[in-house]
Amino acid sequence: MKWFPINKNTIALLFVIIVTLGFFIAGLFEVLDYLIIKFLLICGYIGLVAVAIFFAVKNRKNRLEDKLQDDSH
Repeated sequence: MKWFPINKNTIALLFVIIVTLGFFIAGLFEVLDYLIIKFLLICGYIGLVAVAIFFAVKNRKNRLEDKLQDDSH
């Protein structure tokens, strides 16, 4: 049983939730100054940007070309 479908919207939403909760929890426990925490959060952000760029390029390839139609006949 699927509770929510796995598609590009849910993948992006999960990345945003993970990065946001990571910043919140790291700030709450005052561990944001540690290098490994910064590294993990920045990698999550880079992953989010990579997924966004991947789906943007994939969406551009699937678009129809703009071809003008002549309806004056």
